Amino acid sequence: MSPPNAQDTARGAPSTEIPASGQPLVDLHRHLDGSIRLQTILELAAEHGIALPANDVEGLKPWVHVDERAPGLMAFIARFKYLVEVLVDTRACRRVAYESVLDAGEEGIDYVELRFSPWFMAERHALEPQAVVEACLDGIRAGERDSGVRANAIGILSRTYGVAACRRELDAILACRDGFVALDLAGDESGFPAALFKSHFQRSRDAGLHVTVHAGEAEGPASVWSAIRDLGAERIGHGFRSIEDPALVDYLAGHGIGLECCPTSNLHISAVESYAAHPIARLAARGVKFCLNTDDPGISAIDIRHEYQVAAAAAGLTADMVLRSQRYGLEMAFLDPGEKKRLRRAARARAAAGCAGED
Repeated sequence: MSPPNAQDTARGAPSTEIPASGQPLVDLHRHLDGSIRLQTILELAAEHGIALPANDVEGLKPWVHVDERAPGLMAFIARFKYLVEVLVDTRACRRVAYESVLDAGEEGIDYVELRFSPWFMAERHALEPQAVVEACLDGIRAGERDSGVRANAIGILSRTYGVAACRRELDAILACRDGFVALDLAGDESGFPAALFKSHFQRSRDAGLHVTVHAGEAEGPASVWSAIRDLGAERIGHGFRSIEDPALVDYLAGHGIGLECCPTSNLHISAVESYAAHPIARLAARGVKFCLNTDDPGISAIDIRHEYQVAAAAAGLTADMVLRSQRYGLEMAFLDPGEKKRLRRAARARAAAGCAGED
């Protein structure tokens, strides 16, 4: 099943199709390096003499977008090839960060948390990871200023590179600690269990960063338990395989540990057979907090509207559950209470203005 190619339509005016619930629209699980515009890939490649398999957007789509499914998480990650190929310098890194915030605004998003791995972005062209961090943070702040979207950064440790490389990656993140709200662990969940990175996350927590961890996607409940017990996860990226352990489901619900759900991404990596097979509705019915997110919109060719309007219904979420997702998204956000209150006030004012306009 192929989702509509929403990436192209997402570059236009802000969406008015998601019901005006009076709640801010947020995206908490969105990879910066998985959100790069196809046109930007073409322009940076032309500027730096990088060979691509196509020289126009339509021709490039099959090489970047996942139209059906990738045979597993690592095959999906391989689709990043041409996205990172054009990150030749810090100026390119800043540009894609800046455009990611603008694109979130064009989708109607009020608050976005953009996560990225400095090592993953730096490796192809031997960039200095801290320089990549500084460029991305600068781009995010500039995008925030020019779009009006509230944006924060989450640093990723790419577990696939191993413990030592992640230690250097963490050094780059903590050198710019004030630019981040949280630390994440992503990559090969099966090959590099969370417990290997206990000391990394202890350092991060000591520095005052929140913790969210990719878990319960490629691996089962044990991975989620480890993210919580070994790394101190306050939120779980994906986490849908928690459904396999009733005790874990009860723990998540009882402790308010929310799931950053990305149904289309999960379908695209073949972690679920279909939207209908996704357990998000069953988890929601058990009282687990969750919010809908895009994950890698530049690869899945979706925007946040697709997750709310197509994926949610296909996964069995009721209208009430969808509204709860939007409310939980702000509750789960790594923002202080004052900022959450401001975003709620702005969303309610916008909804009221919309109702008045209809009259």
